[in-house]
Amino acid sequence: MPSGSRGRDAAGRCAIDGKVRLDHGEGGAATQRLVREIFAARFRPPEPLDDAAVLPAAAVAAGARLALTTDAFVVRPPFFPGGDIGKLAVVGTVNDLAVSGAEPLALTAAFILEEGLDLRDLERVVDGMAGAAAAVPVRVVAGDTKVVGRGEADRIFVATTGLGLVPPGRDLRSDAVRPGDRVLISGPVGDHGAAVLAARGDLGIASTVRSDCACVLPLVRALLASAPHARCLRDPTRGGLATTVHELAASSRLTVVLDERAIPVRPEVRRTCDLVGMDPLYLACEGRLIAVVPPEEADAALAALRGAPDGAAAALAGTAEPLGRFGNVLLRTAAGGTRPMAPLEGAQLPRIC
Repeated sequence: MPSGSRGRDAAGRCAIDGKVRLDHGEGGAATQRLVREIFAARFRPPEPLDDAAVLPAAAVAAGARLALTTDAFVVRPPFFPGGDIGKLAVVGTVNDLAVSGAEPLALTAAFILEEGLDLRDLERVVDGMAGAAAAVPVRVVAGDTKVVGRGEADRIFVATTGLGLVPPGRDLRSDAVRPGDRVLISGPVGDHGAAVLAARGDLGIASTVRSDCACVLPLVRALLASAPHARCLRDPTRGGLATTVHELAASSRLTVVLDERAIPVRPEVRRTCDLVGMDPLYLACEGRLIAVVPPEEADAALAALRGAPDGAAAALAGTAEPLGRFGNVLLRTAAGGTRPMAPLEGAQLPRIC
């Protein structure tokens, strides 16, 4: 197709040279074609496409509450082993709802596109989002698209909002953790951070690590069915397991003692970390669940996680104890000693989500 032509390509798409152009973000005919043929064709939002999606009122029982979360995704590169920025945006938002005890109702998505982005890459991202949403299932019901000039973004950024419903009687709070409570992790840590690091190619790392990018909702449902008095759930994204446990300890004003030998880490993740001097306990996960449960429910909770999808390697990772003088988070090392775990300082691995 000649440069500047306003026709359609051989596949019937709205492309001009198959690239995103500034007028794709101007609200006119090009925008409407982009929305209709790339986004609406995959997400199938409520019709008509007005300025807001009007959703049926949920059957809210007495005591039920709404949960609302918002997130932005700027991962570099946007495609990595095990996922892409589109899949990551959906599962990251759904996971934030899930660990709050909510069942997802709907998502919205806003796209910041750089001029010159290949439309085939945009379609891959939207396909990743649509596939992840269908697997939950949850609908992407509204969105927005903006296009910025070359060099003003890095190909594609995505911002999402998620709406969910917390059933009556469910109240998961990080300040509800008590001394003696057990800390569980649903699977190996650090997969996502290591996969993104290797995918960048900056350090020439050859790795088989795949991101754990996945929805934790089945894990949450299984755990809460077996441990109905669970105190708190979290997903260890930026800063990984160590940072999330620091947040739990600070909220509950307790010391959390982690057992290094019990925390699952894949050998290939450990090798990647050894090459670049990183600690896998601080690397991001995107499909793992941290659960704090009372001691009498710990065995049932662990069995439930191990029987759920992606939970076969779940482990009892630590215990909450009264606040001690050595810090909020301690690590019992593989060598048999105990040392404080410092909070993450600086950006260990920027733009992992």
